[in-house]
Amino acid sequence: MLDIHQFPCLNDNYGYLVHEHYSGETAAIDTPDADKYLAEAKRMGWHITHILNTHWHPDHAGGNLKIKETTGCTIYGPAGEAEKIPGIDVRLCGGETVEFGRATARVLDVPGHTLGHIAYHFAEQHKAFVGDALFALGCGRVFEGTMEMMWESLSRLKALPPETRIYCAHEYTQANARFAETIESGNAELADYVKQIDERRDKGLPTVPTYLDRELATNPFLRADMPELQAAMGHPGDAVATFAEIRGRKDKF
Repeated sequence: MLDIHQFPCLNDNYGYLVHEHYSGETAAIDTPDADKYLAEAKRMGWHITHILNTHWHPDHAGGNLKIKETTGCTIYGPAGEAEKIPGIDVRLCGGETVEFGRATARVLDVPGHTLGHIAYHFAEQHKAFVGDALFALGCGRVFEGTMEMMWESLSRLKALPPETRIYCAHEYTQANARFAETIESGNAELADYVKQIDERRDKGLPTVPTYLDRELATNPFLRADMPELQAAMGHPGDAVATFAEIRGRKDKF
């Protein structure tokens, strides 16, 4: 059994503490703000035993050392970025697993945003922590990889069970929704989703986590393999070129 405690930190990041009920172990998913994570763990009555980093960016690994010094936790992170992950103890590659009490996280390689980016999939609990690889109605900018690499990573996430809850790292959904409407203005499910997003944000509520099945139906970055979208973007039969076209438009939006 996993308990997830979600809280806002920094400007638009979300912090996640994952507590495994039977062992009492608690994982910090990335560490945008060490003080906030430590305070939230104390408030919950949990002791941080793990840090699970998705990638090296400072708003994801910047709090590692302070949390480790305070708690003695073990830091797990992507092997491909180990030299950039402060305090890393365990280097992870795609296909490997992290045993977390009675739960198991499978590591997925999802490079593109950064070259070593990974995600953590708790299959039995239907939860995936995806960092900046995938957002509600969006995906991460392709800073270090290629468009083909990023599409392959998104395809890996697309292949997870549709009931998977996607825990992404930022509250970008409302801005992503405005862009998504320019790509698929006739998508009825998207229109309904946008209304729900606006209602939640008007109340100051988070829009993540999201469900993969909803993203498959509405997120333009996950739909680059749809023939009608490929045609609309001018790249029939080419998912990578279609994804690149959508990503390029978003970068200028």
